[in-house]
Amino acid sequence: MITSLQKLTTQAIINIFETGRIQGDYGRVTLLEFDTGHLTYGRSQTTLASGNLYLLIKSYCDADAAEYSADLKSYLERLGNLDLTLDHDQRLRNILRNAGDDPVMHAVQDAFFDRVYWEPALKSADYIGAETGLGTTVVYDSRIHGSWHAIRDQTNTDFGGLSEIGERAWFEQYVAMRRHWLATHSNTGLHATVYRMESLQELIESDNWDLLLPLTIRGIMIDQTALVSEHLPSPRAEVSQHRILKLESPFMQGEDVRRLQEALISRGADIDPDGVFGGGTDKALRLFQSDTGLVVDGIAGPATQAEISP
Repeated sequence: MITSLQKLTTQAIINIFETGRIQGDYGRVTLLEFDTGHLTYGRSQTTLASGNLYLLIKSYCDADAAEYSADLKSYLERLGNLDLTLDHDQRLRNILRNAGDDPVMHAVQDAFFDRVYWEPALKSADYIGAETGLGTTVVYDSRIHGSWHAIRDQTNTDFGGLSEIGERAWFEQYVAMRRHWLATHSNTGLHATVYRMESLQELIESDNWDLLLPLTIRGIMIDQTALVSEHLPSPRAEVSQHRILKLESPFMQGEDVRRLQEALISRGADIDPDGVFGGGTDKALRLFQSDTGLVVDGIAGPATQAEISP
C-alpha cells in the first residue's frame, strides 16, 4: 500500500525529471528535436501527438473559472485533430505559459495526471506484484516516459517475473534494461534521458525502497519541508481533522477536502469528490450554508463542519 507521502515523493521525483522542479512547472512548454510527441506541456509534459494535450486543455476549458478558457477554446478543434503546425504557434505557447499560473490549471493538471498516469501506474504495479514505493516510482516514470509494457515483458522473458526473482532483483534488471534501451534507441533524443534510470538506480543501491526522506534527485533535495513549501499537498494537512477549508490560491487539497465534498454530496451537491477545493466546492458549500441558516461565507470552519458532519 503506497502512502500519501510516498505518492508525493514519487511525483516530486518525476517532476524533477520532467521540469527540474519538485512541484513541476505547470506552464512549461517544450518542443525538442526528435521528440515524436511534438509540442509538450505542463507538470508532466503531456504531448500534442498523443492526443493527451487536447484532453488536458479540454478539461481546463470545461472547468469553472478557468481564466484562459476563452483563449484556449479556439484551439480545441486543432488540438483534437493533432494539428502539428501548432508546434510553432507562438500565440498558443504564450497562452499555455500564462495559463500555467492559473490555480484552476494546477488543479486540472493534478487531477488529469493522476487519472492518466498515476492510477494506471498503480494498476501496473499491482499487476506485477510490486509493493514498494520505489518500485511504484519506477513504474510511474515509465508510464509517463513510455514503453513500460515492452520493457516489462522483455524483463520477464530474460530474467523471470517479479514473483520468481523478487522485487529488488526484478527492478534492478528492469532499470538496467531500460537504461540500455534509452541509451541505444534509434531516436537519439532519448539518449540524454538515461539520467532518469541512473537516478532510480542510485535509490536502488541505497536500498531506499520505502522512499524515506530526505533524498536527493539530480542535486535537488526532497524532504517534507520542501514538499510543503513547493505547495504540494501536505501529508500533515491530509490527516488534520480541524483545518479550516476555503477557496484559496493555490487550491487547498487533501483528504479533509475530500471528506467535506463527500458530505456535501450526501446533502445533494453535484460535485466531484476529487480532494481539491475549487470553484464547484465553494459554490456547493455556500448553498449548503444558505440552506441550513449558517453564515454564507464559503468557509468550512468548526461550525459549518460540525453541521455538515455531526
